[in-house]
Amino acid sequence: MEPRRLAQFLNFLQEDLAIPNADLQLALRHPEQTPNLLPIILWQYGLVTLNQLDRIFDWLQRNV
Repeated sequence: MEPRRLAQFLNFLQEDLAIPNADLQLALRHPEQTPNLLPIILWQYGLVTLNQLDRIFDWLQRNV
């Protein structure tokens, strides 16, 4: 994911889904972290619900 698109994605997570910055930073430190795996990492850590995960995938499908 290009840097501009990644910034938009992180903004979506924080602004639209109200995921705290600290939670995002935790997921971004994950050793296998890539933008493609970030939604799954957030879900595995219990930082997003299944409904939010669906919204994340919808956003990614429309914007990436």
